[in-house]
Amino acid sequence: QVQLVESGGGLVQPGGSLRLSCAASGTIFSINDMGWYRQAPGKERELVATINSGGSTDYVDSVKGRFTVSRDNAKNTAYLQMNSLKPEDTAVYYCNADIRGPYVRTVYWGPGTQVTVSS
Repeated sequence: QVQLVESGGGLVQPGGSLRLSCAASGTIFSINDMGWYRQAPGKERELVATINSGGSTDYVDSVKGRFTVSRDNAKNTAYLQMNSLKPEDTAVYYCNADIRGPYVRTVYWGPGTQVTVSS
């Protein structure tokens, strides 16, 4: 059984930083694309950043220059370094991963971690 778990969320003041982690566990043969999404109250879930197995990244315009996505393939973990945080970054942040196991290849989601940016 494969699981994804996010961590690192919390309350931070505007201009502050947080680093989110997304760890995959279970019987994993390989992980392809990994992504970070967020959902603010009353809004649809939006894609924030992606990283493929080769390390190529992409970002939504609103976080470019402030957020950095990375991954440690040996640890089956992705990270989202968030700097210069703004109140509009407040949301539940989710990660997902395209994972190949012994029998199937499936996209898994974590339960999410709350990020609140407020003074």
